[in-house]
Amino acid sequence: MNTFTLELLAATEQQRINGVVSFVGEDASGSFGLMAGHERSLTVLLFGLARFRRADNRWQYLAIPGGLLYFVDNHLQICTRHYLIDSDYERISLTLQQQLLAEERELHKIKEGLRRMEESVLRRLWELGRPGGE
Repeated sequence: MNTFTLELLAATEQQRINGVVSFVGEDASGSFGLMAGHERSLTVLLFGLARFRRADNRWQYLAIPGGLLYFVDNHLQICTRHYLIDSDYERISLTLQQQLLAEERELHKIKEGLRRMEESVLRRLWELGRPGGE
């Protein structure tokens, strides 16, 4: 059975998994699968669950908040901010909802705060540029 290596790279952790038979993920074009010998591929993964099957026929689920996938020479590399792996679909789905969605909400709050700060700076610059501005 032909296999490939899956390498997961995140901000605070990394993991190498040998003996992967297939990978199923989702990008903007929809769901797709990779097997050993696949041509070179590069895509942006969406937020959610992907899965991969090892040579022992066990499926493992991979929860990610999006990421970059690169496959070349039977080496699949996924770069993401954070990831979770579990063989139990129900458990990882619950974890995904609790942890990764909370992280996404926090990032949204940060982005919203930065947007408001930018608006405030632009408003102040506009006021300074007006006649009689300080």
